[in-house]
Amino acid sequence: MGTTAGLDVGGAHLKVAIVTDGRVIAVRQIACPLWQGLDKLDAALAEARPLIAEANPIALTMTGELSDLFPDRETGALTLIGRLQDALGEGLRFWMGPRGFGNADDARRHHTDVGSTNFLATATLAGRKAGDALLIDFGSTTADVIPISGGVPRPRGLTDADRQITGELVYTGFTRTAVMGVASAAPFRGQWVGLAREYLATMADVRRILGADLAEVDQHATADGQGKTLAESVTRFARMLGRDARDGTVEDWRVAAAYIREAQLRSIQDGAALVLSASGFDAAAPVVAAGIGAAEVAEIARRLGRTFVTYGELAGADPSVEAWATAAAPAVAVALLADA
Repeated sequence: MGTTAGLDVGGAHLKVAIVTDGRVIAVRQIACPLWQGLDKLDAALAEARPLIAEANPIALTMTGELSDLFPDRETGALTLIGRLQDALGEGLRFWMGPRGFGNADDARRHHTDVGSTNFLATATLAGRKAGDALLIDFGSTTADVIPISGGVPRPRGLTDADRQITGELVYTGFTRTAVMGVASAAPFRGQWVGLAREYLATMADVRRILGADLAEVDQHATADGQGKTLAESVTRFARMLGRDARDGTVEDWRVAAAYIREAQLRSIQDGAALVLSASGFDAAAPVVAAGIGAAEVAEIARRLGRTFVTYGELAGADPSVEAWATAAAPAVAVALLADA
């Protein structure tokens, strides 16, 4: 069957999956802060090149057209299609959502189906593997909540605008989301404290305070440009409450951070409840957990009273890359779908 590569070109990361003889054998996430310029994409592709050198075909999906580097989504999609074609050659297969795959010319004609439909690739593969399921892909920036019935994704929305209404797109991320976007207050030493509406700390800081090891997945600069130690995360988080780190104990900050995490999980669970309320869903259908926040998705599945399976396991990835196959689900999906 040969080797196929799947690329998910996002606004913050380039994710790459390699499938050989029908099995996912390698996955990489490469920082790609696209808002800083197209040269960041060029650098990420250069880093990926040794991994994809032997692949044919190369399948792509994207959300990078949303970057504020571009004045609108159409410009973003058309620019990225051209840039990727120039960098990787003519044999690319672009995921076009409900249209399946097409070449670069097809992608230009149907650019609205190319941009931000990576969730549909992820769900399409999950449907082929699981039949009925609720896919929750909790990534660095957003969470997708997609019902799958009879082996087919059944989203009520295909655009971000529609999906933010239906609960199928919850705009909150495991690491990159600003704390001010999750809650307006937090408990601290027996009082509610309003949070600064300022980009002072992120959910990566919250999770470090709660003991998470983010060394492999948190690839972007912190809010203040400083380091990623526990102490530095507490310093940033304390500023959200108008305080210095020394104004509280480790447990004080942990309790406040736990509340923020809970508020975020609740927002995803609320999205799932809305999706489930509209779908007439099989109560026995499992949750498929994807994204770098898959462990948190497992907790949401427990709260929903459902079993769960990770995307890497469902996709049959090699055990050595199963965790990253879960984290980079859209790249894995387009690689396997193009390889079929």
